[in-house]
Amino acid sequence: MIEVLVVDDDTRVARVNAAYVEKVPGFHVAGEAHSAVEALRSVERLPRVDLVLLDHYLPDRTGLEVVQEMRRRGHQTDVIMVTAARDVSTVQAAMRQGALQYLVKPFAYAGLRAKLEAYADLRRTLDGGGEAEQAEVDRIFGALSAPSEPGLPKGHSPTTAESVRQCLMKSDGPLSAQEIAERTGVSRQTAQRYLKLLERTGRARLTLKYGDAGRPEHRYEWATRP
Repeated sequence: MIEVLVVDDDTRVARVNAAYVEKVPGFHVAGEAHSAVEALRSVERLPRVDLVLLDHYLPDRTGLEVVQEMRRRGHQTDVIMVTAARDVSTVQAAMRQGALQYLVKPFAYAGLRAKLEAYADLRRTLDGGGEAEQAEVDRIFGALSAPSEPGLPKGHSPTTAESVRQCLMKSDGPLSAQEIAERTGVSRQTAQRYLKLLERTGRARLTLKYGDAGRPEHRYEWATRP
């Protein structure tokens, strides 16, 4: 089992992320931490931590400072940044300090699962040891380049998919296909098609709104919040 430390200042988000981790075969949550001090203490005291899912915005220090301190103390534990920090300078600093991946909040289970499965593949490759030919080196360096979201089926537009996704993410509550259509400028049928795709892939959540009569209205919201 790959032992994972989940670090997030929001206890609710930490619990959600931990539940996601436990759903991926081969992964186990070793512990949770909600501050930089707790994270560093956990890395020191837990029997084993193979991977840290690390938020950047912590109450006492940043996630990047946690990585720096881990390395200063001699811990080579792998790190995947899981954060709402989107500025390029932070992403670049994370790369330079050895973060293996960077997952931007909000995300659904499918996004985290893809990162974890790619990480597991990388570990299996590295655990084989020995020498590597160029093809093997290329495979190692490309192991974590798996997309964070499932690819679009044939006939779906990435631009439309992104418009619908952004509309859901920015909404304060569930939206109907008609409301999505009005806000994005697509037809109701098109909005419904992309909403169903997002629901199937776990990125949108379907709820039903019952009126006085007739069929219930389907309403959708983004599956996770920052």
